[in-house]
Amino acid sequence: MTPFIAEIIGTAILILLGGGVVANVVLNKTIGNNSGWIVITTGWALAVYVAVVIAGPYSGAHINPAVTVAVAIAGDFPWADVPMYILAQMIGAMIGSTAVWLTYRNHFDETEDADSKKAVFCTAPAIRNTFSNFFSEMIGTFVLLLTIFYFTDASINDTETVVGLGSLGALPVAFLVWSIGLSLGGTTGYAINPARDLGPRIMHAILPIKNKAKSDWSYAWIPVLGPLTGGALAAFLMLALS
Repeated sequence: MTPFIAEIIGTAILILLGGGVVANVVLNKTIGNNSGWIVITTGWALAVYVAVVIAGPYSGAHINPAVTVAVAIAGDFPWADVPMYILAQMIGAMIGSTAVWLTYRNHFDETEDADSKKAVFCTAPAIRNTFSNFFSEMIGTFVLLLTIFYFTDASINDTETVVGLGSLGALPVAFLVWSIGLSLGGTTGYAINPARDLGPRIMHAILPIKNKAKSDWSYAWIPVLGPLTGGALAAFLMLALS
């Protein structure tokens, strides 16, 4: 499997399972209807785990443009490969969100609330405030990338004891995303991944969803630039500390 294909498949699985848990909670007449935020955050965390397990051996499992750009800034990834990875992530996100719609199509039809349908695809702020919403996405992604850098690169004092993923594989990343969702996700829905929000938002606009809301393009730049900024700040901090 090439890195390009791995990023497509990994991101598609991420969105299939992550968008799927949102659909299970917010759409009418699902078994998981109204099961709450803890179910959504847990589902997203486990979606990240599965996606990283699948893509990790072949591409490093970036599955997130903010990760790709941050590791390139840190000097751990070639800039020439950044466009290819981001393209793959966008394709995967669009495939995954389409698969969620196909899986839950009957429940989309049974749901009258247009915003609930849109929530399956993309994020929205609980309180709309441009600065606060941008900051929320930035700080959530900053925590994500800073911790990932420590998972993969950091050492304890001068002993060169690597704080790596080891035999636990992708599990620490799942716990990290779970923590961010529980603690910081209540403001904007914690996209913390430009492809995760933009790819499905495009599909929300394209797919023939009955009685759907507008795709809110005036907000769409925040879950793209906020995560990219947060990831870049984490990379710059790691460079300054190295």
